[in-house]
Amino acid sequence: MANLAFQLTDSLEKIFPDYTPDTVPMNDITIFQNEQFSFQIAYRCDENKKIYINLEADETIHTSVSIVKKVPSTLPAYAESHDENYLSTKPGLFPDLLEPVTANSIELETGGWNSLWVDVYSKSDAVGEKTLKLLITDEHHQSIYNQSIKFRVIPYQLPEQTLIHTQWFHTDCLANYYGVDVFSDEHWRIIDNFLRFASENGINMILTPIFTPPLDTKVGGERTTVQLVQISYKNGEYEFDFTLLKKWLDLCKRNGIKYIEIAHLFTQWGAEFTPKIMVREEGVLLRKFGWDVTADSTEYRLFLASFLPALTSFLKANWDSEKVYFHISDEPNESNIATYSQAKEIAEPYLKDFKIIDALSDFSFYQKGIVSKPVVANDHIQTFIDHHVPNLWTYYCCAQNQKVSNRFMAMPSARNRIIATQLFKYDIEGFLHWGYNFYNSQYSIEPINPYIITDANNAFPSGDTFLVYPGKNGEAIPSIRSRVFYQALQDLRAFQWLEQLKGKAFVINIIEKSQTITFTEYPKEKGYIFQTREEINSAIEEALSS
Repeated sequence: MANLAFQLTDSLEKIFPDYTPDTVPMNDITIFQNEQFSFQIAYRCDENKKIYINLEADETIHTSVSIVKKVPSTLPAYAESHDENYLSTKPGLFPDLLEPVTANSIELETGGWNSLWVDVYSKSDAVGEKTLKLLITDEHHQSIYNQSIKFRVIPYQLPEQTLIHTQWFHTDCLANYYGVDVFSDEHWRIIDNFLRFASENGINMILTPIFTPPLDTKVGGERTTVQLVQISYKNGEYEFDFTLLKKWLDLCKRNGIKYIEIAHLFTQWGAEFTPKIMVREEGVLLRKFGWDVTADSTEYRLFLASFLPALTSFLKANWDSEKVYFHISDEPNESNIATYSQAKEIAEPYLKDFKIIDALSDFSFYQKGIVSKPVVANDHIQTFIDHHVPNLWTYYCCAQNQKVSNRFMAMPSARNRIIATQLFKYDIEGFLHWGYNFYNSQYSIEPINPYIITDANNAFPSGDTFLVYPGKNGEAIPSIRSRVFYQALQDLRAFQWLEQLKGKAFVINIIEKSQTITFTEYPKEKGYIFQTREEINSAIEEALSS
């Protein structure tokens, strides 16, 4: 077996063919009863070989195995806009896709180091010392690797997530990729699958397409119509059918979604025009609004005067209005304060019982009272923190590519997971990202295959546009990035729990033991994350048992 080697490593190691991965001792691991942890089995194989993996554990422990697949990136980082904390800035193949193992045998990849990913879930009745026995055999059932991993399940459950977390859900991309009719039975089945995965991974707010969201769309262009509210216009009056929206809300409820995020009421980058809205007139379905209708037009004002009261009344009857959020326009800046302000003035009178949020970076929008609940880019948030803005939200996307946490494929996974310390320290209320499943090119000019194109056609660093892959049967397939971010959310829940038990200063002393935490300054080593989490777990257990 000289041509075959295995070694265990952790979930924050990204394994590339030409670099021998870190070997990590799998001991002194603690988790809570409802927690997930992951590790990897790195391997180097110089010949085609099938192996069989057998994992044995107590019946209170569930495990699953995935093959870590490398995907192509032509744009891992912007050439003139990155820092030193990237694994690589050159185009190439990056480990990201976690392809679930469904067969008994696995055919190993050749050419340097690769890995298998193992997720371990403790059930609610798990407690105490556990041993996970790992046995790898060849096609002749001869043992070629044998290892045991010991961990301890602390007899308590992490508290429920309080962070409001949205990754924008693109229903049109699902219809396009799978080639199904919008809101057909098959489309709903796929939507259900992707909603379930989102909820299971800490996404508790869902972007809801009352009409096709005016996001990342070329000026003058259109995205595939995904409009949940059916609208008709007759004798000078609008009528609204909320049947599909009711079905959407029911699906969200069944999947544990707590918050609803209504699609933006005006176009992106300035709120100058109206979204694409389809209306049936005299039996014909027409595009009544879009890039050719200005945001402040009399026609759109009259539409909103009819639509928003009907919509808000429906939402109050079918959801908790405290958990419904509206948007005006995405990412306004100082150059379009006037148009954004005007758009908000048009819509706001109808939204008095709801929250309005928008992603932005410019403090003047808050300072002038234009946006009372900003979602601030994490590389611009310090100004808001310095001015003690309460209940802050944050986001990152392609532009947040230096110093701050982000999830690009070319970044170390520790840079993804570190965000838990920042969300905790600054009492961040919500986190937003625009790309749960954006499978289009930039400006939605055309659909793309996310297994081949991971950067929206050389527009955004790979990893920015989607968190999950579309599986063969309409299911969401995880990425390394989705697993790591969920484990950051688990860290946050643990930090908050210890805060309840011992106070915030006690927790800060642990997470800032090596250095002060800000959104731009933080420990870069992955060992810091594991060590800190173990200290937090130990302190929780001690506080609960005293």
